[in-house]
Amino acid sequence: MAEHAALYVAGTYAEPAADQPTRPVTSPVTGEHLADLPVATTDQIDRAVTGARAAFEDYRHWSAHERAALCHRIAELIDAHADELARLTTLEQGKTLADALDDVHDSASIFRDSAEDAKRLYGELIPSEERGKRMFTFRVPVGVWAGITPWNFPLMIMCEFLGPALATGNAIVCKPPENTPLVCLRLGALLSEAGVPAGLVSILPGGGAVGEALVTHAAVDAIGFVGSSATAERIVRSAGLKRTLIEASGNGPVVVCADADLAAAADAAVYGATWNSGQVCCATERVLVDGAVREDFLAEVARAAADVVLGDPFDAATTMGPLNNEPTAAKMDRHIEQALDAGATLVSGRGRLSGYPTNLYYDLAVLDEVTPAMAVAREESFGPILPVISASDDDELLRIANADPLGLQAAVFTRDLRRAFRFAEGLRVGSVVVNDSTDYFESAQPFGGAAGSRTGWGRVGGLAQLRDMTDLRAAIFSLD
Repeated sequence: MAEHAALYVAGTYAEPAADQPTRPVTSPVTGEHLADLPVATTDQIDRAVTGARAAFEDYRHWSAHERAALCHRIAELIDAHADELARLTTLEQGKTLADALDDVHDSASIFRDSAEDAKRLYGELIPSEERGKRMFTFRVPVGVWAGITPWNFPLMIMCEFLGPALATGNAIVCKPPENTPLVCLRLGALLSEAGVPAGLVSILPGGGAVGEALVTHAAVDAIGFVGSSATAERIVRSAGLKRTLIEASGNGPVVVCADADLAAAADAAVYGATWNSGQVCCATERVLVDGAVREDFLAEVARAAADVVLGDPFDAATTMGPLNNEPTAAKMDRHIEQALDAGATLVSGRGRLSGYPTNLYYDLAVLDEVTPAMAVAREESFGPILPVISASDDDELLRIANADPLGLQAAVFTRDLRRAFRFAEGLRVGSVVVNDSTDYFESAQPFGGAAGSRTGWGRVGGLAQLRDMTDLRAAIFSLD
């Protein structure tokens, strides 16, 4: 069995037992069988967590500069193996090779940024009420984290927890998904080569049973999760009072005001609906457009959509590869059918296209006359779809946007600075992007959901995440 098809348990690849159950890994690009992945046993999960706890007791005493040096070594190795990691990502996930290469380099950047941020994770001196007292704060690692991450950015999102965890002195057991485990497991060898202490990191892909075992394990101190709101709610119920950092579903709207640059708005909306085949938590899931410019906007969308090239993601000319899995494609089928039955109009889109190695190659669907009550507007489609909802003015645009229970990231297009500020402050989301795609993201950006939404709490990215993955400790000294 190839190393990257074996579980990485407490710092080593574990060969499966003869009777250990396996799960097949299949390429959405070619349909070929890539590997039979062992399903983690209770014993392997326990060894991973126990190993993390033991390694943490030493690693917690490493200095910030020592931890930073380790993270920089990991980043260098990721970049050195970028071509291999990118090809593996494309084969098992389906995104274009160019996008997969970006993911790999972004993964390396996360380790570099975390390394430097950790060296500047300062405390403060607080004036005491009493003479002879000195009160100050500093950051300490939480302990053993479980990082549960999705299949759409398999390596990068796993590294979004792994990098900050190592930079701040934590141990972590990563549970990447069953659909895209191979690139994540391949990282294990690079971690060992970089000198990550044995036991400090494990990588155990799996389904809900593996995640549940990690969440409820007595020696796991905290859980980081990126995925659906439904799964997040189950995790939180099981986690009890354990620390949780949750980034769940998004249904981020693109708001197109009457004074918008319609060509730029259309380009951003189409990009947001097709980048990674729309399988992005902040993808263009809804377009809310002022009715006064709706027709002109749709014409610009048709222009931008004509440039989308669906096909083999290893071909440099391709801009959009297949969907990753059948449940996602089936949801696209259902959302489009329900919308059309409820009165929406299919402007363009041919559904699943034949003539490809799998039936997961899905054409961009543009829907007009969508209403907020339709499932395609209320639920995260997670595919290449662009539903257009008309509104009469800014008040209605804001009302429709905020009526949705999810609140991750939104985009607003306007030439008016006052209008931009109104939406930036009025939209109930964690981030507002002005005059760019909902998919805009930087690794230093504090990314996460808004209070009152079903998108979670805490922030993934930048210094904010390092604070969320550490404890603030106060110390009070008597000098007398």
